[in-house]
Amino acid sequence: MGRPNTARKRRLRAMVTGTSVALGAAGLVAGSLYAVNTDAKTDPPREAALAGGARNGQNAAQAGRRQAGGGAGALAATLAGRLGARTNGGYVDSAGRAVVTVTNDGDAAMVRAAGAVPKTARRAPATLNRVTATLRDSMADVPGTGWAVDPVTSQVVLWTDASVTGARMARVQRTARQMGSSVRMVRFAGRLRTFADGGDAIFGGGSRCSLGFNVRRGGEDFFLTAGHCGNAVPEWTADQRGARPLGATVASSFPGDDFALVRSAQAGQAGQGGVNLYNGQTRDITEAGEAVVGQRVARSGSTTGVSTGRVTAVGATVNFPEGTVSGMIQTTVCAEPGDSGGPLFAGTTALGLTSGGSGDCRVGGVTFFQPVTEALQRFGAEVF
Repeated sequence: MGRPNTARKRRLRAMVTGTSVALGAAGLVAGSLYAVNTDAKTDPPREAALAGGARNGQNAAQAGRRQAGGGAGALAATLAGRLGARTNGGYVDSAGRAVVTVTNDGDAAMVRAAGAVPKTARRAPATLNRVTATLRDSMADVPGTGWAVDPVTSQVVLWTDASVTGARMARVQRTARQMGSSVRMVRFAGRLRTFADGGDAIFGGGSRCSLGFNVRRGGEDFFLTAGHCGNAVPEWTADQRGARPLGATVASSFPGDDFALVRSAQAGQAGQGGVNLYNGQTRDITEAGEAVVGQRVARSGSTTGVSTGRVTAVGATVNFPEGTVSGMIQTTVCAEPGDSGGPLFAGTTALGLTSGGSGDCRVGGVTFFQPVTEALQRFGAEVF
């Protein structure tokens, strides 16, 4: 397989924007996709310093000794995955340690031996699972709402955006009261929306989105982007006029999930698995992993460049006006229209694809990401 030239590599890498935001300043936006009409003018991407992260690939004991950055996050996610239904999840605490919630002494010993900190869950995982199941049954038709399990407090956080008012808000509040202290309500000032524009910008059908990660499947080159972008665009180009073809959408899923697979227009076109840092440099992506609460992360996108922040929830359910998406990563990272599909990562590890949220990179906001591991498993692909 031939290697692409430098220009091809550059346009097929994903971008990153920069600015950390406070969760309290954000708002969920009910409605519009984070896709940008290519006739609209946008400010040039802003450069920002990128928070690093420990390289992954270390064993659990090594990760436990390196309680910072990607190492602690990877360890917490791995151990939480091992415990499955016996945990409310893991997170990185303010001291940078991997913490995993447990329900028995045997699991606590295993977590401790692996180099992480066990924390007894305040509520049984089965209790919180019943709460989230009730919310799925009763709230899925209320746009501007969403929920996720908070492993720190062993509660389900139920949020509403500014579009949820009157009878709909009363309905949400009644449901929350029925759950008692198992549910904590959070209000965001803003309206939840999805984002479309790009990592490195990709164009099609009058919209702009962002390239997520270059991947390979069966010896062929592809790239990932958001499903709400792939649903709308069959053919992608690297320029607005359509003179530089990038590839064709071969599979797309939204709502439910939010990922799409695009086959590269030329063999070998995907080049390296780098992420554009918008400062003349790229970050090599070597593997995919799971996000964990408290983890420091970064996003790249064609509208805003590189942005950093922290993971505030995993497994989140978001009720967009276009439909419900489950299993999302919630963060304090900002994003704007046109950033949809762009990559979320920690160090050299791919974590997610930009989906939607609220706010912007001037005043701050909240952004949700589709976990990349689910897309890779669905498509039988791998990052490189």
